[in-house]
Amino acid sequence: MLRLPYRLIALAALVAAPQLVCQTAVSEPPRGQAEIDRFEAADRAHFPAPGTIVFAGSSSIARWESLDKDFAGIPVLNRGIGGYTLHENVQSFDRIILPYKPPIIVLYSGENDLTEGRTPDDVFQDFQDFVALVHAKLPATRVIYVSIKPSIARWALTDSIRAANRLIRDYVGKDKSLQYIDVFTPMLDASGQLRRELYVEDGLHMNATGYAIWSRLIKPALR
Repeated sequence: MLRLPYRLIALAALVAAPQLVCQTAVSEPPRGQAEIDRFEAADRAHFPAPGTIVFAGSSSIARWESLDKDFAGIPVLNRGIGGYTLHENVQSFDRIILPYKPPIIVLYSGENDLTEGRTPDDVFQDFQDFVALVHAKLPATRVIYVSIKPSIARWALTDSIRAANRLIRDYVGKDKSLQYIDVFTPMLDASGQLRRELYVEDGLHMNATGYAIWSRLIKPALR
């Protein structure tokens, strides 16, 4: 019986391992796939009117159930996906934003990136990549970036949130097609502590009072 040297067997295993990993990865749909499929099915049934403003980002957008009411008289479309990162918004841009050719994109994203271990610099780089896509494919479109919010559940990330917000704020100030809206500060009280009355029980997501602050800050930018 032919015996292969141990090192050759080990090398063969290493070569085969990436293929096995890829096969496993392919079998699992990417995060947000179900939501994107649902968006596209809705579009086939009734495509949004031209001039519709797209709200994109993570669960703070996806859970904004009063979006249409809060922006009554303004055509808005919710394309938020729970758990989504800014990096994933870049990757899915052609499917969840580009088809609508919106005059304005309201983007809330970056919070989940930090939660998953990415740095403020990583978030900033992904934001620049997002803006580059908009400039290249939708040159007339404005981007309104809603700052990463503070929260009870993720208060330990506050320093990183502040750093990411600062990087993006300073960058946005150099481009007239971009706008930064600070929701971080209004969600703190006069002593710099969280306004706990703005959150639901999980300490992460907002209630109607929290969304009322956001709509009050965002609405003037849409005019």
